[in-house]
Amino acid sequence: MTNLQFTLVAILAGAAVVASSFFVTNEYYIFAAYFVAQYVVLAVAWNILGGYVGYVNFGTTAFFAIGLYSAAALNKFADLPIPLLIVVAGLLSGFVGLAVGYLTIRLRGVYFTIATLALSVVTQTVIMNWDYVGGSRGLYIIRPDYVPVFGSYLTYLFFLMILLAVLAVITARIIERSKFGLGLAAVRDEEAAAEATGVPTLRLKLTAASISGALMGMAGAPLPFYLTYIEPTSSFSLAYTVNSVAMPLIGGTASWLGPFIGALLLGTAQQAMTVMISSSLNLLMVGVTLVLFVVLAPNGILGLFKAMKRDKPQEAASTPISANLMPKKRGSA
Repeated sequence: MTNLQFTLVAILAGAAVVASSFFVTNEYYIFAAYFVAQYVVLAVAWNILGGYVGYVNFGTTAFFAIGLYSAAALNKFADLPIPLLIVVAGLLSGFVGLAVGYLTIRLRGVYFTIATLALSVVTQTVIMNWDYVGGSRGLYIIRPDYVPVFGSYLTYLFFLMILLAVLAVITARIIERSKFGLGLAAVRDEEAAAEATGVPTLRLKLTAASISGALMGMAGAPLPFYLTYIEPTSSFSLAYTVNSVAMPLIGGTASWLGPFIGALLLGTAQQAMTVMISSSLNLLMVGVTLVLFVVLAPNGILGLFKAMKRDKPQEAASTPISANLMPKKRGSA
């Protein structure tokens, strides 16, 4: 399937999901689906740097909160339309990803991971002392109850998040099939060898960091209008970081499809658990699931399916070979 064909299929699938939301009478299902779509964006965005390049990023909440609070601040200042706020949040988060990447991406392994974790701590400290957006007290967002075409404002925000999810998946798939993606894979497999063969590793890593940060910031921009109240504790929740790492690892980091599958499965399971049991057990479930996959299927769901496919032809091929070795009965052809 070409990139153009994939783009058309992804757009049609997103349009079908949005159209189905008009027939949902209980708004909680839209509310839950919004967060599943949000995790699709975060998981796919994390995988662009963590999966394609192999640099584990624990700074998801920093980029997410930058998009969230930049949208809230601009809305308070000028009351701009949300699509424009999403674009601005993406540009700002992408720039931060580029700047931070330039300073830290020369670090490798655990040192880079610690640097991204420190970024989240610094960002949270800055926002907690930023009085314009409420500081540690938080900020209320006033939104209209009705918008043209969509009717419910929740449906409108759900449409925007599905649009972002489609954009993230298309972007990841195009990167994976491009020369840029091959360069990222070379960096992931053996960075020193890639540099020796002339691959511009620093430029590739900085571009990946910018794209990943921009998508995370765009995912956070609509959230203030969805919740109508934001504050630093929930905005920098550990769940965002843990899920954005666990979902690609469980689904498989080698392809765009892995984070997508992981986000759908884990996101849906967490929303169901919140209703049926307790939201406090969500991270416990994610942790247990992640440990099981690391032990039993380290390459994720996609790796497990690929391993099963490799085993099937071997089993099928062994049957005729063994049959030929068996002595034929008299009278048989």
